[in-house]
Amino acid sequence: MKLRVLGCSGGIGGNFRTTSLLLDHDVLIDAGTGLGDLSLAEMSMIDHIFVTHSHLDHIACLPLLVDSVGFMRDKPLLIHATAETIAILKKHVFNWEIWPDFSAIPNMHQPVMRYEEIRLGEAVVVEGRSLTALPVNHVVPAVGFKVDSGVASLVFSGDTTTCDAFWHEVNRIRNLRYLIIETAFSDAEKELAVLSKHLCPSLLAEELGKLESQPEIFITHLKPGEVELTMKQVAEQVKKFTPKILQNGQEFEF
Repeated sequence: MKLRVLGCSGGIGGNFRTTSLLLDHDVLIDAGTGLGDLSLAEMSMIDHIFVTHSHLDHIACLPLLVDSVGFMRDKPLLIHATAETIAILKKHVFNWEIWPDFSAIPNMHQPVMRYEEIRLGEAVVVEGRSLTALPVNHVVPAVGFKVDSGVASLVFSGDTTTCDAFWHEVNRIRNLRYLIIETAFSDAEKELAVLSKHLCPSLLAEELGKLESQPEIFITHLKPGEVELTMKQVAEQVKKFTPKILQNGQEFEF
C-alpha cells in the first residue's frame, strides 16, 4: 500500500498546495488544492474520498473533481464523512447555489456522487485497506484517520488541537509506523492556535508527550511564510522525538 502526498500546506502560493493524500490510485483523504495537480485520467480512477472535515482547504477541489470526472465514470464517487460533515457539504456546498447537487445528478437512482456516513472507531475496508475515523478536537466536527495495510499503520490527524481521546486511540495501535500531525501556527500565534483549535510547537510538544510508541513523525499544515520558523520551534520544543516536515510528493509504503 502506498500513500502519496498531493498537498500538505496550510495555504497556497508558489508550490504550496493544501491537504490531499492519495492512497494507491483510488482512495483520497481530503480534497484540497493538491488534488488539482493530478491528470484527468488519475482523477477519474479515484473511487473513494475520505473527508476529515468541511473546511475549505480540505475540500476545495472536491466539487471540481466531481464535475470534471463524474461523467467519465460508470459508478458513483463515494464521499465518506461523518453525518455532521455530510450535512455541512449538503447545506453549504452541493446546494445548487454554490455548486450543483451531484448526489442527484443525473438522477437520484444513478448519481455521479454518493455519501457514505462514517462513525468513530468503525473501520471501512476498501479492497483490503482499512480506514478508521479517529476523534480529534477542532472548531467544526472533524476526524483523523488510521490507515492500516494489515502490516503497518499510518495515522493522519487532520486538523486538531489538544485531544486526549485521539491519543487514547493512537496508543492502542500496535503496528503504528507513521504519524502525520498538524502544527498550523508558530508559538508567537499560540493564542490564535488555541482559538482556532490548531496546534503550535509548544502545544505539539505537550501532545506528543502522550504518545507511547515510537513512530516516524511528520508535521503538516504549516502556514506559508512560517515554515522555517515553526519547524525550528518544533525542533526546540519536542525533545522525545525528531519530527520531520511533510513534503509534497512524499510517498509512504506500508
